[in-house]
Order: sequence, then structure tokens, then C-alpha cells
Amino acid sequence: MIDALHSHWPEYLMEAALLGAFMVSACLCGVVLEHPCSGLRRRIGRAFIRRLLAGLAMGVTAILLIYSPWGARSGAHMNPATTLAFWSRGKIAAPDALFYVLSQFVGGALGVALCRILLRERLRHPFVDHVVTVPGQRGAAAAWTAELLIAFVMMLTVLYASNDPFLTPYTGFLAAGLLVIYIALEAPLSGMSLNPARSFGSAVVARRWTAFWVYLTAPVIGMLLASAVPDHSTVYCAKLNHCNQQRCIFRCEFDRLAAIRDDRPAANVARR
Repeated sequence: MIDALHSHWPEYLMEAALLGAFMVSACLCGVVLEHPCSGLRRRIGRAFIRRLLAGLAMGVTAILLIYSPWGARSGAHMNPATTLAFWSRGKIAAPDALFYVLSQFVGGALGVALCRILLRERLRHPFVDHVVTVPGQRGAAAAWTAELLIAFVMMLTVLYASNDPFLTPYTGFLAAGLLVIYIALEAPLSGMSLNPARSFGSAVVARRWTAFWVYLTAPVIGMLLASAVPDHSTVYCAKLNHCNQQRCIFRCEFDRLAAIRDDRPAANVARR
């Protein structure tokens, strides 16, 4: 544990900062699109169109973070469920997984707390409410089922794309595309969390824990189930974006995947 903290603390801080930045973007989108004083809110009456715009904004945010230098180095999990799914496949050492999860929870909370300081009443307004995720009109059971399904599909997509020699450079774009679809279509059921640390960040600042168990359990179970799908017998690395020269702290075999893509010996393309 101490050795991991001493050697890999930059990656832990990067994970915290990445999810913090993601939550800042989410809070800004919530204020711009949902606060009654917002010009966009007054002009766009249809909730679906506002959700679609929010999805596009968060999708672009995800792409920028995943392909940023920090995202390239940490792997840009930004989600405890993602980290635990890769840990279950043996690609992350237990100490690194623990510190990643802790960093993600802290980063998400700090991102919302920063927005609370900067946006004040705008973020606290009931129409925005710190972008807290709560079940829709169909209740907690429907929200839990929806969260489970979207997490399963997301992790399945990440595993398939990141371990395919030709799709791996586009893993972040595919994940971002799913975010757009989820926010536009699934949000009425659960608020579209997909991420325990994301929901925790809003809940702890807003002090609103409505059905928090849904967002703490469903994404983790969904991604763990996806990681257990037999077709994914080979997982080369835990990074979403590995097509770079950044350090990798995971149990990495990306050189094997790169060798398949480039049709040359693995030893010539090792990325360490």
C-alpha cells in the first residue's frame, strides 16, 4: 500500500482531478439548461432536447478528459465501477484499485463543492439541485434496473473496443457516444448516474441521499457482470486510451495488442 502510494500518487491525483472536472461540467450544464433564469431554459421548452444537449456537452467533456494528457496517463476511469471491473480481471493491483476508488469519490465531491461555491443559489435551485441523481416516476426498482443495464452495456463496449487492435484508439469516442444516448433517453428513469462517485459527489454536497443505494450498487454490479462475459478472455490493459507514450501503472500487455495491430513483434512496441 505504501509503495503504491509513493510510486503512483500522480495517477491517483489525476483520477480525482478528472472526475472533479467532469462534475464541474455537469453542474454548469445543469445550471445553463435547467435553471429558470437561463436563456436556454426559456427558449428550449422540450425536456428531451435539453437532455440531448446535456448529453452532447457531457460526451464532449468525456472525450476531452479521456484523451487529455492526464487521462492518457491515469487511464481515465473516472468511475469506481470501471476500476473494480478491471480489478476483477486482474489488470489492476489491489492497492491501486483502492486508491483509484478513493480518489474518484473525493474528486467528484470536490468538483461539486467548487461549483457550490462559484454558482451558489443557481446550483442549489430545485430545478438544478446540485445535479443529484434520483429515481424517476417509475421508482427505485426501475432506476436500479436501468442503471444496471446501462453500466453493463458501457463496460461491455469499453472491453470490446479497448481490446480490439483496430478499435482501441476510438474507445473514448464510443464511451462518449453512449453517454449522449444515456443522458437523452435513460435519464428520466434514474437521472443517469452510471457512476457511484458521480452520484456521491452530488449527494454529499446537497445532503440528499434519496435511494443512493441504487447508484452505489447497480453500476458496480453491471460492470462486474460485463467483465465476466466469456468472450473477453483477453484484457490487455485497464486504460481507456493507451495509444500514447504515457506511463502505465497497470498489469499491462498492450504491447501484444499493438503488435497485432501493427503486425510486428510485441517487443518492438512495448509501452512502459
